Amino acid sequence: MDSLTQIVLGAAVAGAIAPPRHRRAALLAGAALGTLPDLDVIPVNLLLDDPIDRMTWHRGPSHSLLVLPVLAALIWAFFKRQGGRVAESPVRWWWAILLALVTHPLLDAFTVYGTQLWWPLRPSPAMWSSIFIIDPLYTVWLLVACIAAWFLRWRPAAQTLLVAGLAVSSGYLAWSMLAKSMVDRDASRVLAAAGLADAPRFSVPTPFNTFLWRVVAMTPTGYVEGERSIFDGDSPIRFRPYESDKAAERAAAQMPSAARMAWFNSGFQRARVIDNALVLTDLRMGSEPDYFFNYAVAQRDAMGQWQALQPSERFSLPGAKPRTAQLGRVWDRIWQLPGIDGPTARSQ
Repeated sequence: MDSLTQIVLGAAVAGAIAPPRHRRAALLAGAALGTLPDLDVIPVNLLLDDPIDRMTWHRGPSHSLLVLPVLAALIWAFFKRQGGRVAESPVRWWWAILLALVTHPLLDAFTVYGTQLWWPLRPSPAMWSSIFIIDPLYTVWLLVACIAAWFLRWRPAAQTLLVAGLAVSSGYLAWSMLAKSMVDRDASRVLAAAGLADAPRFSVPTPFNTFLWRVVAMTPTGYVEGERSIFDGDSPIRFRPYESDKAAERAAAQMPSAARMAWFNSGFQRARVIDNALVLTDLRMGSEPDYFFNYAVAQRDAMGQWQALQPSERFSLPGAKPRTAQLGRVWDRIWQLPGIDGPTARSQ
């Protein structure tokens, strides 16, 4: 999630747990702890030149549920030895520190990017993909509660508002999972009718909302993409087919950069050959025809053989449009069905 959301989540968690007389300190400490895991971008960007390494090491060790409790214990022990608030109420501060840290990666796992919750183990990163990376309807309740608690300080109303803010934001997460399940159910029905019942797929909300969802299913020669608004009623999802250069993708599959990218995105990627370079596109973030992460990973030589490249970023792909221009289309699509002449899913 975005930095503001993580800051107010950490602040709300710590502020609700710490003793009332420590509330302002807890709000500040929780805000710092809530954003701490994302500081991994500093060493990642300074130490790594490979853009795929930078993408896949973010949300790695600093987001691990095996690492953060150890970090929480070290922070707690250090401040407890210093005396002061943590020594005065060690149990409450232990839970405030621990939960302000671990709620960060848990919330990140609700997005589609990929969070390595069990690093250094290597399962595919968690991507529950029920909420967009920025969603005001999740954040606003926590922000209001934290501002109010700052001014109310030790008063009981501050605790009430913090708990209410956490409850409403958690309820919104629960709603996002319910909306996702409804979309997945409708998508499964249409894909099964098109012969794609077993196709790997994912669904993800479009920017800043949980009303309009994007569904992608992989096929033997590429993938299909469709959209589903929760207001579409009984109208079936209409999927559009897209080609991917599977032969080139297979030829480069064992190259380190290509293999790491496929592991990180669980194989939800498109392969295209552009100027004799194999460009892999992460299909999870963006939509046709514009995606955020596009990397050239291999070069075809004069003999037609693929050679590994130092990955390079290609942000401007054929057909890409300004991202801001798509926001109006998203808003319109939430409330209106597309034209009836759009193609439906079909077996590739």
